[in-house]
Amino acid sequence: MSMRTLPLLFLNLGGEMLYILDQRLRAQNIPGDKARRVLHDIILTMFNKNFVEELFKPQELYSKKALRTIYDRLAHASIMRLNQASMDKLYDLMTMALKYQVLLCPRPKDVLLVTFNHLDAIKGFIQDNPALLHLVDETFRQLIETYRGLSAGEFQLIRQTLLTFFQDLHIRVSIFLKDKVQNSNGRFVLPVSGPVPWGTEVPGLIRMFNNKGKEVRTVEFQHGGNYVPAPKEGSFEVYGDRVLKLGTNMYSVNRPVETHTSGASKNLASQTQQSIAPNPLAKEELNFLAKLMGGMEIKKSSGPEPGFRLNLFTTDEEEEQATLTRPEELAHEVVNIQATQVCAGDPTSQFLFPSSSVITLTFKGPTFSSPISMNIVPIRTHR
Repeated sequence: MSMRTLPLLFLNLGGEMLYILDQRLRAQNIPGDKARRVLHDIILTMFNKNFVEELFKPQELYSKKALRTIYDRLAHASIMRLNQASMDKLYDLMTMALKYQVLLCPRPKDVLLVTFNHLDAIKGFIQDNPALLHLVDETFRQLIETYRGLSAGEFQLIRQTLLTFFQDLHIRVSIFLKDKVQNSNGRFVLPVSGPVPWGTEVPGLIRMFNNKGKEVRTVEFQHGGNYVPAPKEGSFEVYGDRVLKLGTNMYSVNRPVETHTSGASKNLASQTQQSIAPNPLAKEELNFLAKLMGGMEIKKSSGPEPGFRLNLFTTDEEEEQATLTRPEELAHEVVNIQATQVCAGDPTSQFLFPSSSVITLTFKGPTFSSPISMNIVPIRTHR
């Protein structure tokens, strides 16, 4: 597992989230000033200096559940609100889009070009905000500084880490199905045509050399594809032609954003099983989330402003149906904790509860997708 994967995963998923939200804000005819504020607030939170500093520290990639919590927080960093079904759908679309892009990267290093395409598009959302443009440019420079010196093998490890993260996700997305780049089982169709990776030759020729390194014979073979040489290498600078189109906004044309509910339900069920299984990295993930969310300084404007709800489904009825079919295990979670009351004067005593009562703690807020209740049952002991 690469220790340098997290920034690329977060920035690319964040870019896909902004693409989808921008499309839905326009589709639901949200006033331009409100839509602009939503995108600007999310970008401000996403590229907060302290947050980005924590993100770029070498660290292992954490679970889908931990990252999902961050995107819940990001999506609600402004006056917009999503209900749980729409948030599930948003995250599904984000992850499947990025999985497709990583799979189709001609060479491992091109994952960085995909990230640059996302950041280029994000700058398009904030052209009239110099302060935000500066934050994105600083992230650009940090990406270049961090990844420019990595070897091809290190980029291959990053790509493999990303593919492992997406390995069990096979959600059907209507855009991919219509473009025939995804099968009905949710698996992607890999092309056998187009430009070959930069620095490589079009397949079809075998060269043979003698023990002195001199070419002595060539043999041609049929590769069954329609490959062409790469026109040029994409730019890895702050400004430039990326050449690669992966990571650009596929929702810029006017077509609906939707997934098939059967694939989404299957995915939710697998997420449920994952959340039930014990996680040996639970403590580290909590520390990780605390650090990252501590850097998310969400700035609210002064004065009350009414919020609004965004629907990722075509109709409210579809959204309600998706909420009803969501696995019950994901709706709430109750944790029972036995709290021991020790004798007075014991230096190890941390909490004192009346022995005859049950204390329930409920956690609510934008960090949690739904309220979490904890029933604390005190037990008196004598030492």
